[in-house]
Amino acid sequence: MSNTAVSKKYIPHLANLQAVCEANYGRLMALLPEVDSEAMEYQFNATPGSLFTIRIVSCEPYTTTLEMSQSQHGLPDYLRPQMQVRIYHDARMAEVLGFQHMGRFRSSYDYPNRLMHQKNEKELVNLFLAEWLEFCLRQQQSAKA
Repeated sequence: MSNTAVSKKYIPHLANLQAVCEANYGRLMALLPEVDSEAMEYQFNATPGSLFTIRIVSCEPYTTTLEMSQSQHGLPDYLRPQMQVRIYHDARMAEVLGFQHMGRFRSSYDYPNRLMHQKNEKELVNLFLAEWLEFCLRQQQSAKA
């Protein structure tokens, strides 16, 4: 009997990913009052010197594409978190298309891989979007208080 560990292929949990994408849709709708207007930009001050920007890139009848970024005073642009998000209005879901200049995530990756993506990279970047949106919502609520 061999002591070599046989790595099982990662099988994504589609229901989990869909739940995250549906929740992100709700967060975006709460955060962006007019998400169907092209060429709009929203900005949120997170902390002194830190700014979140959400820019609507394109609007189609059933989808909206936006770009989110964070800038911080004194940090170079290449360290600025940035992601592209597609909102599917008919399905009521929002999905990350690209993050940090990486685009089109597969549902699963073999690990290790050349780009060192995690096995569930697609789910992880959508969870990161959820955390980012929650932070923006909290900042927006505290600014109103």
